[in-house]
Amino acid sequence: MATYLALLRGINLGSVNKVSMPELRTLFESLGHSDVRTYVQSGNVVFEAPSSASKKLAREIEEAIERTFGLAIPVVLRTRPQLQRVAANNPFMSERVKPTFLHVMFLAESPPSTAVRALDPDRSSPDKFAVKGREIYLCFPGGSGRSKLTIDYFEKKLGTRATGRNWNTVTKVLALMDDSRRTSKNKRRTDP
Repeated sequence: MATYLALLRGINLGSVNKVSMPELRTLFESLGHSDVRTYVQSGNVVFEAPSSASKKLAREIEEAIERTFGLAIPVVLRTRPQLQRVAANNPFMSERVKPTFLHVMFLAESPPSTAVRALDPDRSSPDKFAVKGREIYLCFPGGSGRSKLTIDYFEKKLGTRATGRNWNTVTKVLALMDDSRRTSKNKRRTDP
């Protein structure tokens, strides 16, 4: 079994794409996943699933959300080790900026290097970004509200789906994944 994080894009934004967290947890359980937990209302779901299922999980979850809620919601997945690497490799942590200025965009696929090189580093100065594999690290010294470094911009330029989270959410969800892993290990030790 592996611990996964499903990052749902664009749910519960005001009155748009409303999904209740208890119903979302029930949906994940109906798909056979265990130890399902959610963090805040923005679509962060931690769950246990066979590690051999990782290739098709996102598509299965998207299809189940569409059947259940009637919503076409993109889902990006990360395993616990992948999210640990995300947390450890933020290039803007060394600049001693406030964590509230930091965000991560999670990409569904690794973008082609030619597309990454074509991104405009001066698109929204003083905002900065760094693409590392399937993540885009962002630093918004003036806040993210007026930045031109949007999900739509990166999706269009890189040709892959994305969803973003602030740094606080990244660290909280990682802690939830670590807790889930400890709970699962303890369960396995005590199960007959």
